[in-house]
Amino acid sequence: MNSFSFKIPQEIICGVDSIKKLPELLAKQGLKKALVISGPHLNKMGVVAKITAILGQAGLAFDSFTETEANPSVETVDKATEVFLDSKADCIIALGGGSPMDVAKAVGVLARFGGTIGDYEGADKVPGAIVPLIAIPTTAGTGSEVTAFAVITDRARNYKLTVFSYELIPTTAILDPTLVMTTPEKTAAACGIDALVHAIEAYLSKAASPFSDAMAEKGLTMLGSSIRPFVADRTNPQAAEQMLYGSMFAGIAFAWARLGNVHAMAHPLGGYFDVAHGVANAILLPTVLDYNALADTGRYQIIYEAISGQSAGPDFEPATLVAAVSKLSAELGIPQTLTEVGVTEDMIPAMALDAMKSGNILVNPRSTTLTQIEDLYRQAL
Repeated sequence: MNSFSFKIPQEIICGVDSIKKLPELLAKQGLKKALVISGPHLNKMGVVAKITAILGQAGLAFDSFTETEANPSVETVDKATEVFLDSKADCIIALGGGSPMDVAKAVGVLARFGGTIGDYEGADKVPGAIVPLIAIPTTAGTGSEVTAFAVITDRARNYKLTVFSYELIPTTAILDPTLVMTTPEKTAAACGIDALVHAIEAYLSKAASPFSDAMAEKGLTMLGSSIRPFVADRTNPQAAEQMLYGSMFAGIAFAWARLGNVHAMAHPLGGYFDVAHGVANAILLPTVLDYNALADTGRYQIIYEAISGQSAGPDFEPATLVAAVSKLSAELGIPQTLTEVGVTEDMIPAMALDAMKSGNILVNPRSTTLTQIEDLYRQAL
């Protein structure tokens, strides 16, 4: 067994209406003014106002930045950082899915240490603690509220740059199931598959440990049993709770075990073709699982039982899992091929080069070359 280490450096608060504890949390940390970073959809739906009303009623000052887009850009990070500095806020509240949280983490870095977010690209380049950050997820999928990553699109390069540092982990996460119960069906499906991929890749990673395995297994069980009923009816309180908490456990797992080829290949799809991250993961997952089957040590069977709810049986083989994840994705209405989402073969060489820059390639259970990444993209077309 490899040596390993872990820590849970944050406070995680779970439960219905737990967002009402927000003023108490800020007071406990001695924080006086927050910048709420979110997106236009949540602003239009009144979710941002719901949070700011809680702050206002407690006599806390706040400003808002609600221009975060899907696959957020370097320019958006710069703009949000300027708003934060002008506001004189002393903390950030990230409200939404992965995009607002990625922007909030990046703003927390730049507001404290300056420069551009590209200066911190790669691993362990953030020199110290960032601005205090409270993360409130409104989707059950990204797990960003517990992870050490921020992914920002550099449109000048058609490239998704990744900042990895445990300094990025939010100081506090609030998981309130009521906030995910208004998620649109397509978003719920894509985010749910994203969470499953986090658990699966962390569980299969070369960097997996007993700690990350425990988190991944719990995440797989919760997500596998709840993703279908949640997508079918987002107002189902039990399914919403299971999805949100399962996503969190999967996020903790990959924060310490990292991921694999699926995520390495998904990021260029967002950079070049603006494919939604969860959709990209869902399309690539069967192809990569089939490729990685050569390295399976029995974990495919455990994953299969978690997502299917059925016993693997004596005749189980890795292809059974591949078929099961393809079926699940189709049931949830997610596109099955890259061609369906506008990806063209001519960009495969460029995307493969970018994918190979990801540290996730190094912990994928089966070693992978540039040519093999190109072949995997073609298989998924």
